Amino acid sequence: QLVESGGGLVQAGDSLRLSCAASGRTFSNYDVGWFRQSPGKEREFVASINWAGGTFFADSVKGRFTISRNSAKNTFYLQMNSLKPEDTAGYYCAAGRTAVTWAEREYEFWGQGTQVTVSS
Repeated sequence: QLVESGGGLVQAGDSLRLSCAASGRTFSNYDVGWFRQSPGKEREFVASINWAGGTFFADSVKGRFTISRNSAKNTFYLQMNSLKPEDTAGYYCAAGRTAVTWAEREYEFWGQGTQVTVSS
């Protein structure tokens, strides 16, 4: 089970840190990704971190977002800085053993999401 937290309403330029707490199994050897979905849009890849610590980012968040994992706590994080109104979305964490890190279909486990709203 994956449970996201840390979402909220912030102003443009602010920061938020999302957390994804895993339970029921260890995900230390899984890749973990963050995806987001806005109303009327398809869910899109945001960032991922593989089991070895390699990170990948969508171009739209590169340089502003970082992703990390604390395997001892079985928890994963998405640090979001310099937030923009276009970052407003529901954010979902997911875990899987992926061959294509940005592809939704590669992820087996999903959280319920946490809402991030950025006002201008």
